Amino acid sequence: MKASVLCFRAAVLLVIAGMLWGIVMGISEDHSTMPAHAHLNLLGWVSLFLFGVYYHLHPALDRSRLASLQVWIWIAGTIVLTIGVALVHSGRAIGDPIAAVSSLIVLADTLLFGWLVFRGDLTEQASQRSTVPAE
Repeated sequence: MKASVLCFRAAVLLVIAGMLWGIVMGISEDHSTMPAHAHLNLLGWVSLFLFGVYYHLHPALDRSRLASLQVWIWIAGTIVLTIGVALVHSGRAIGDPIAAVSSLIVLADTLLFGWLVFRGDLTEQASQRSTVPAE
């Protein structure tokens, strides 16, 4: 599966989960886990969807295993981070190390995505230069 397709599908599933969570918070009038809900929506919906757009616009990268790995790491990191933040805001101390470790995983994965973006630019520039006929 292409990285963009994985991004779009996971983003839709995570935004539905985030919306349902928001509705449950509203009905219960308990908004204590709102920071976790916000993390899920921003990392799971917005970031994943933007990754998908980028990968779709760069077809060679979209088909790469490394891009798919980056997306899978992001999905797992986002889910674990959301759980950790929810535990912290529910008053459970076990959430602190979970949130800390998963936030570092998400950061590392952001660096991987950045590397793919910059590497992709360099690769595209090199291929454009090599297709120009010699004078």
